[in-house]
Amino acid sequence: VQLQASGGGLVQAGDSLRLSCVVSGYTASPYALGWFRQATGQEREFVGGIAWTGGFTKYADSVKGRITISRDNAKNTVYLQMNSLKPEDTAVYYCAADSGQRLGAQTWEYDYWGQGTLVTVSS
Repeated sequence: VQLQASGGGLVQAGDSLRLSCVVSGYTASPYALGWFRQATGQEREFVGGIAWTGGFTKYADSVKGRITISRDNAKNTVYLQMNSLKPEDTAVYYCAADSGQRLGAQTWEYDYWGQGTLVTVSS
């Protein structure tokens, strides 16, 4: 199972960015997918996630209203749309798959992780 996150880069405050996560080699069962981020010197934190059906999403309070997570199961791809970016959003963003479909906020609830993509927001 491989997760490939992409779409990060250097943007200015107020800009938007869309990250993608392509999942390959995972066809046995449905899975929830979460996005996490880790700033330098900080613990990895939950940003949001989406259930297999796509009808249920969950967002952290720190980003609620500024992000939207969607998925295209035919393409095995999940998207993280981020708007009104702030310097404090600067972090490496990771996607992770949860075979238990818990859509939890804890890293231990996820079975597979991508390598991360760096988002840098300048002021």
